[in-house]
Formats: sequence, C-alpha cells, structure tokens
Amino acid sequence: MKSKGFEKFWEIVFFICSLVSVASIIVICYFIFSNGLPFILNYGLSDFLLGTDWRPTAGNPKFGILPMIMGSIYVTIGACIVGIPIGVLTAIYLAYFCPDRIYRFIKPAVNLMAGIPSIVYGFFALMVMVPFIRGFAGGTGMSVFTASVLLGIMILPTIIGLSESSIRSVPRSYYEGSIALGATHERSVMRIVVPAAKSGILAAIILGIGRAIGETMAVILIAGNQPRMPKGIFKGARTMTANIVIEMAYAAGAHREALIATGVVLFIFILIINLIFNLVKRRMN
Repeated sequence: MKSKGFEKFWEIVFFICSLVSVASIIVICYFIFSNGLPFILNYGLSDFLLGTDWRPTAGNPKFGILPMIMGSIYVTIGACIVGIPIGVLTAIYLAYFCPDRIYRFIKPAVNLMAGIPSIVYGFFALMVMVPFIRGFAGGTGMSVFTASVLLGIMILPTIIGLSESSIRSVPRSYYEGSIALGATHERSVMRIVVPAAKSGILAAIILGIGRAIGETMAVILIAGNQPRMPKGIFKGARTMTANIVIEMAYAAGAHREALIATGVVLFIFILIINLIFNLVKRRMN
C-alpha cells in the first residue's frame, strides 16, 4: 500500500509538470496572438507581410515587414548551407571514424561551443569576421554573408550532438551485417548506418534551423540592421528578431503592436518548419 501511494504521488507530480509545460505554451500563444493578430487584421495582411517600407515613427507610419522576413530567410538559408554539411559530417566522423585519443578533445570542444553565450559569438564576429569580410568584399563587412557564417557556426553543436546520438543509437548489428556481406567500412557507415539514423539527423537539422531563425544578439552586432530589402549577400539586412529587440524598448501604440505582430509571423514560421519536419518524418517512416 505504501509503495502504491508513493507511485501515485510521483504520478501526480509528473502530471502537474506536464500540465505546466502545456500551460506555458498556451499562455505564450494567447499573449502573442491576442496582441498581434488584431493589428495585422486592422493594418491589412498583405500590407503588413508584403510591404517593403518600415517607417514606424514617421508622420505617416509604415509597417511593412517583408525586408525583415527576407533578411531572416536569407540568413537562415546561409546558416544551413554552412552548418548542416559540416555538422552532419562531423557527427559521422565522431561516431565511426574518430580515434579515441582525438575524440577526447573534439567532443568536449563541441560541448563547450554549445555553452558559449551568443553575445560572445557576436563579439568574435565583430572583431574578426567583419574586418576580414570588409577587406575581402568591401563595404562595412556587416552583411548577410557574415551573419550566415556566424549562425552556421553557432548551430554546429546542436546538429553535431543530436546527429551523433542518433547515429550511435542505430543497432551495431546493421553495421556488422554490412561488413559481413563484404561492404567496406565507409560504405557500411554511409549506406546503412546513416540512412537508418536519418530521422534523428533530420530532427537535429530542424532544431538547428530553429536556433538560426530565432537568434538575436549575435545577428544584431554583425548583420547591418538596415530595414530594407537585402540587395546581396555582402549587403546589410535586418531579421525579424533583430527588428523586435532593437525597437521594442522605445515602441508605443501601433509601433509596439506591429513588433508583437512580427513575433506572430516569426512564431508561425517556426510552426511551419516543425509541420514540414513532421510530414517529412512520416513519409520517411
């Protein structure tokens, strides 16, 4: 009886914890959508999403966020081009090719990268990457390219860590069976083990994309923060997250509502990414 009561107690504790998690999401969604959707409907969905003019403090304020949407998309795509191949290949190397003596150094280094604050990454890029890009491509050096490379580096720990765990979770018998049939080590890993771990690798990639599109502080320092349509990878841009952080401190009235509405759009972007991931995962299975 005592054991059953103890189990019931912990069952209730776990249930309450799960309710807190669900309630937190519901409260966040309610706050974002209840404050952002009315502005979008009043201002006009097409004018808000497709407008290219952001002048919130002018006599005739404009709240077009298309430049910020495109800035977020460009920077995120650039980060994926940099981070995904390096991250996945590094995870494969750590799981099946890395000698133990090297693994003892690389794995802690990857874990350390995950713990570095984003502002530190931003300062590094500002002092090292920006001058290099300035000398290479001209301009200020604060550009879509610089932000993409930095975000590609920042998402590496997420992609490497989760991809490696997924690859190691594949039963060893898959690899050994392939070797027994005469396949080489490289072929067994790339043709048997990695495809078997594709669901977990895809999850790692989606989480990496989520971090890239939601990153703020590092991007503010090096992206240029110009609220206009990006005109090239070596030109400045402003992302949705940067737009919210930069202007929320002094925003009021319609300006503040427009920034919250930008958060609604960002939230929907994340939901779409997760929806696509779930659809792709179902087809893979």
